[in-house]
Amino acid sequence: MRFGLYLCCALLLCAAVWGQQSSSSGSNSPQQNSSPPAATKDSTSGPDQSGAPAPSKTNGTPAEKAPGPNPPPPRSDRVRADELDSGTGDSSSKDEHVDLSPPADDAKAHPKSTEAVANAEAESSGNVTEMHQWDPHRAAKDVEVGDFYFKRKNYRAAEERYRDALKYKDNDAIATIRLAECLEKEGIFDEAIVEYESYLKILPHGPEAGQAQKAIRRLKAPTGGPK
Repeated sequence: MRFGLYLCCALLLCAAVWGQQSSSSGSNSPQQNSSPPAATKDSTSGPDQSGAPAPSKTNGTPAEKAPGPNPPPPRSDRVRADELDSGTGDSSSKDEHVDLSPPADDAKAHPKSTEAVANAEAESSGNVTEMHQWDPHRAAKDVEVGDFYFKRKNYRAAEERYRDALKYKDNDAIATIRLAECLEKEGIFDEAIVEYESYLKILPHGPEAGQAQKAIRRLKAPTGGPK
């Protein structure tokens, strides 16, 4: 009876092992698909399912993408000098072709234009010797220094300062009357009269107008010179 029990146990164990092996072999077997596999479509054979044509290939390489409406400029390190055009380009300005020739009736309409231009060029080339910028503060400082020399009877230095003031501010009334007084002290009466008259042109009724008129009458007297 004990032998029969052992035999039953052995049979049950063999049945369990056989069942496990059969289940594992069934799970590893490939599954059968009733429907045939979908055919793969080559991108070069034609349009895809959306209707758009597939990009073409050349020698196995995909075609380059077409540039957009505003392609980027070429890089300077990729431009060859021998491929550039050596000719003169056209200007983008609307005034490229401007007619600078005078009108046909210019000589009749302006008969003295040539003479006027010649006179202007002669005057500008002969009279203009030195240019100074307009600087009234510099002129006032020169007048102040000129008064310093005038009080110490250094008339030559004072004259130079007054003339410098008139360079930076022409028709300055104070510098003009001071220069006239300085020239009178130096005995240069003709130039002193000119500067006194210049002051009267600048300020006919100025605070020094009476003094300038007396000085002019005194310097123009027959005896000449101050008394």
